[in-house]
Amino acid sequence: MKLLKKTQLGGVSLKNRMVMAAMTRGRTDINGLVGDLTVEYYTQRASAGMLLTESIRISEEATGSPLTPGIFTNQQIDAWKKVTAAVHDKGGVIIAQLWHTGRMGHSVDRNGRLPLAPSPLPVRGMQHFTSQGKKDYEIPQEMTIQEIKQTIKDYGQAAKNAIAAGFDGVQLHAANGYLPNQFLAESANQRTDGYGGSIPNKVRFVLEVMQELISAVGSEKVGIKISPYHPYGDMVLDDPAGTYTYLIEELNKLDFAHVELMRRSSNFPSPEHYAAENEIEFFGSKIRQTLIANSGYDKTSAEEELEKGIAKLISFGTLYIANPDLPERFEKSATLNKPDRTTMFGGGKHGYTDYPLWNE
Repeated sequence: MKLLKKTQLGGVSLKNRMVMAAMTRGRTDINGLVGDLTVEYYTQRASAGMLLTESIRISEEATGSPLTPGIFTNQQIDAWKKVTAAVHDKGGVIIAQLWHTGRMGHSVDRNGRLPLAPSPLPVRGMQHFTSQGKKDYEIPQEMTIQEIKQTIKDYGQAAKNAIAAGFDGVQLHAANGYLPNQFLAESANQRTDGYGGSIPNKVRFVLEVMQELISAVGSEKVGIKISPYHPYGDMVLDDPAGTYTYLIEELNKLDFAHVELMRRSSNFPSPEHYAAENEIEFFGSKIRQTLIANSGYDKTSAEEELEKGIAKLISFGTLYIANPDLPERFEKSATLNKPDRTTMFGGGKHGYTDYPLWNE
């Protein structure tokens, strides 16, 4: 089984080609500190070839959702050190996914401050989960050039903090409607300066953040996640194929470790003008870095994807919530646990660390 074969990614050796995708679980304290439950959660899943953490806020300004972790204070760094040490003790590899939510936040969880975004355009067609329940999205505050430059520096500092916390690398979350994704989409970016208008201008922010990350921690420790045809967060591009082809061509000029490419989801249908091509084949074949294919895979479809030879690793999300020993279950052809969706985004150990192993 190709999924269970060893491989190399950047400067680390992976025991298999299975990656746990980043998934927000909403179980920190109010200061963004992970605790003992989080240590247990990641340690249970250390048999994955690589663990991608839940999205981690790069700064206080990056805050979008309540009870999500940060990596911008010494206390947060120290808390993550317990996670990385425990995962490494189990022979695991763990990467920090760096997060700025942009307009996908709300002032009730930002000390009354409106979210920052490329343009003052709110998310339409959905509501935001806040500490006070679901609320309509607010009109965000347009970022100044100074705020853009500061945010890029914040990414670099967060990457340094992640390495100080013991992570094996970092991944820029440029998917799912968050800030880097917002710069790419006309539904969120109507700027007329160097960060908007033309495709090269809209792509500029992502490229500058990637350059900052590479400079901060080294090329072998950096990756990025993209979602070309995923409209979550009211992400609508006039020319998604052209925009992401240009982005990939420019990323190919940089030296870094991996690209995680997220496929569209049937739960979030793409706009009618989006092409129907297979993202892994269309975009993945253009990517020079190691490709991680993401979203909706099971054992059979993941193996088939690896056989095609474009993707070198497969990341699994929901399956890893309910099956901490997913590689072993695939190897043994064991029955899979079903996830409890009511506990996915908050709570205690139930639905987090209490799923049984295959042989229990």
